[in-house]
Amino acid sequence: MTSAACPARCRSPLPTSRVVPPGQWGAYAAAMALVEARRVELPVDGMTCAGCASSVTRALEALDGVEEATVSLATRTATVTADERASEADLRLAVEAAGYAVPTGERSDEAVHLDALLRVAVPLTVLAAVLGMAPGIPTGLSRWGAAATALPVVVWAGRGIHRRAFMAVRHRAAPMDVLISMGSLAALGWSLAALALDDAHAYFETAAIIVTLVLVGRRLEAGARRASGGALRALLALAPTTARLSDGTEVPASELEVGTRHVVRPGERLPTDGRVVEGRGAIDRSMITGEPTPVEVGPGARADVVAGQVQALQVGLGAAGGEDPVGGGAEARPLADPVDQVALHERAAD
Repeated sequence: MTSAACPARCRSPLPTSRVVPPGQWGAYAAAMALVEARRVELPVDGMTCAGCASSVTRALEALDGVEEATVSLATRTATVTADERASEADLRLAVEAAGYAVPTGERSDEAVHLDALLRVAVPLTVLAAVLGMAPGIPTGLSRWGAAATALPVVVWAGRGIHRRAFMAVRHRAAPMDVLISMGSLAALGWSLAALALDDAHAYFETAAIIVTLVLVGRRLEAGARRASGGALRALLALAPTTARLSDGTEVPASELEVGTRHVVRPGERLPTDGRVVEGRGAIDRSMITGEPTPVEVGPGARADVVAGQVQALQVGLGAAGGEDPVGGGAEARPLADPVDQVALHERAAD
């Protein structure tokens, strides 16, 4: 089907007969049919908490033509279902207007960027803490030395935090970056004012420690995310790329449609999520549950299986490409999208 832009009269929710005369409903429905929904995935950098993901979701869903937006903090990806009224450029602008970046080309490694910041921030923070709190240091050296070492940490190393906080405030949001920026800048601002007062205490080291500790925590999170992402990719790689139909022919697993039956032989891995419709057998579910004992499956209550699991017993198994067993129920589709599954569990946890 060839897509076309929706007429101007279609750019609002479905009107009532008071707006579109009854005799024109057919033409209106035909025009609406030209607007085909499509799925777009965008990488999003700069998200640090569930509030950031919610801000991106609201920014995308506010666009005309967007039916649904799902943002995953773990994979730093936004999955948008939209029609022709919302172009990919519009989606990118909406994300950037909310204060987050949409990288083009190969995505940079967040851990590498944080390492570069911490190489400067950590030694300067330690020096600021020594100058600001160690006894026996002359007052002038202590105050001005702490100021000279803390300023680069708060202003340079923490610039990403302050930029995201400013953009969030502009959009009337309050993610964690706003609190971090307020705390560090308040300590820095008071300390700069205290330099003009002889008896006022400065808190330069406090401002630097706030920023550095946040960067350290995000570096640990980025490392854990990278490791878990590698484990997830390895888990998904267990699923075979082909499936054997009931007549013995093999087809690419990605071409299986809902309700297509295929056969899994003993010792083979399941190529898709599915539901057992014929035969009985035992499935090794350790990749999902961690339990080493195979679980008997068959038509009925325990019929759901997941791609990548191994049939352990010598019993034929007929399956239909299927729904994730967590979602339960209906007959099936090929391997569940890991981005959607991660986002689903993130929303449940939040």
